[in-house]
Amino acid sequence: CIIWKAMYKLLNHLPEPKATSWSNSVKRFSVLMSHVHGARRTVHSTSTPYHYEEVLFTTEEWVPGGRYHVITLNRPKSLNALNYNMAGLITKDLKSVEQDDSIPLVVIKGSGTKAFCAGGDIIAVTEAGKVGGSLSKDFFRAEYSLNHYIGTYKKPFIAIIDGITMGGGVGLSVHGPFRIATEHTLFAMPETFIGLFPDVGGSHFLPKLKGKLGMYLALTGYRLKGRDVYHAGVATHLIAREKLPELAKELGRVCKASVSRSRDVVEAAVQSLLDQFHQQSIEVDGKCFSLDPYVDNINSCFGNPSMEGILDALQSDGSKWARDQLKTLGKMSPTSLKVTCEQLQRGAGLSFRDCFKMEYRMTQACMAGNDFYEGVRAVLIDKDNDPKWKPSTLAEVSPDLVRQHFDPPPDGLELELLHFFFSSSF
Repeated sequence: CIIWKAMYKLLNHLPEPKATSWSNSVKRFSVLMSHVHGARRTVHSTSTPYHYEEVLFTTEEWVPGGRYHVITLNRPKSLNALNYNMAGLITKDLKSVEQDDSIPLVVIKGSGTKAFCAGGDIIAVTEAGKVGGSLSKDFFRAEYSLNHYIGTYKKPFIAIIDGITMGGGVGLSVHGPFRIATEHTLFAMPETFIGLFPDVGGSHFLPKLKGKLGMYLALTGYRLKGRDVYHAGVATHLIAREKLPELAKELGRVCKASVSRSRDVVEAAVQSLLDQFHQQSIEVDGKCFSLDPYVDNINSCFGNPSMEGILDALQSDGSKWARDQLKTLGKMSPTSLKVTCEQLQRGAGLSFRDCFKMEYRMTQACMAGNDFYEGVRAVLIDKDNDPKWKPSTLAEVSPDLVRQHFDPPPDGLELELLHFFFSSSF
């Protein structure tokens, strides 16, 4: 899933953003794997209704009369990785803020300069899965419910995805109407390398990216950096990191003028402000999408309806770019590749809500299988980077095995989501 401190480690296995290279070895690992058992409350000012060590909730006046709510993921040493407790706390906080008419909008950001949120607590989930522990279900339920809630939130929601944004971080940001990337943003969804699939609503937003870009990102785990996150359509705006303090104050001015106004009015004012900051930054950056030279190749090869068809198209393409993609895909779980291919095709025809219900089914199939555990073992525990996938080849991954990932969970308990107002911008 997408719950991974682990995701940061996968960066060393993914192609660099030149679209033509593959890292031959893992050069470094960060120690991100400790499971956090509880969020402890600390004392803070009266302007903070909820303040925890792992996640901070503050409502402040940025200019006189201009206040809004800020959620800060506060685990910088773990790249602000999301855990089960944090997901529950954020959900509770958002529900409280949604009922407060004096707060026009919400901003979510990460603490420190390295990451917005690099993922979540994947080792804890797999350890629970081995012994039938409830976390293997509870985490996905809490995370997906929060992701869905963000996409249906009744107030403008701004995600500042400055730094590494993967897994759980994608779910906390991509479904909101405003997603601000900076020159330091790094986005990737490398779940197929760990024996999983791109979840947290990947079924919903990836098929909606330009052409077959979503399928390409989902299968290869390709990294998008800085401006590319905007050009790909993952971010709605690109704003230089040095401009973020100024933006914070200007959002306060917008809120001062927007108290008691409708969501549409506030959203339009925020849109106008972000457009101004974006225009300044994009003019300074002045660069195009790094994948532009490969768009036709991506659409042609990754537009095939089957994984076998994609590989055949890459073989026929014959370019260095195509050979590099074949090398990349050869390292992924064959089951994950076929399941992900099917996932995105199904997701393109599902509602926002039903995408999460489908993904929950898929997680429970992964928890009952081999590759998720084996991928975590090979990359994160033993660190031999030599996973023994079962089945080991695409040819051995039967249509029945793929179908089982979309069947109801063995216990019959589906993911239940409330029918919120729909606002996801994808």
